[in-house]
Amino acid sequence: MTRAATSLFAFALYLFGLGAVLLIAPNVLLGLFGIAPTTETWIRVIGMLVVILGYYYLNVARAGLEPFLRWTVHARFSVVLFFTAFVAMGLAPPQLILFGVVDAGGALWTLLALRADAAAGALRR
Repeated sequence: MTRAATSLFAFALYLFGLGAVLLIAPNVLLGLFGIAPTTETWIRVIGMLVVILGYYYLNVARAGLEPFLRWTVHARFSVVLFFTAFVAMGLAPPQLILFGVVDAGGALWTLLALRADAAAGALRR
């Protein structure tokens, strides 16, 4: 597995964990971040989507699909921008930005790993 694939594999594991918590006990996670508890189904729908995204990321990492690895970098960097905009518009609490920072950190790891893999000639297309 390339460095970039390893970074995405690790991010997939994070997504599985986050998604599982959102599916099973969302208010535990919300409480840790000072966000009001909810009884809405949408938080669990998001948990399901996060698990499915983790499934895609896991399989992309295993296959070492370089174009998809690159696409995840762009998408994950955008998360912090969207979350910051939501907070700036008063639609979400500031703690939401922390989740975006995790995504951006993972994106940065993958970006640097892609560059290292390219320099080592380790990428498959």
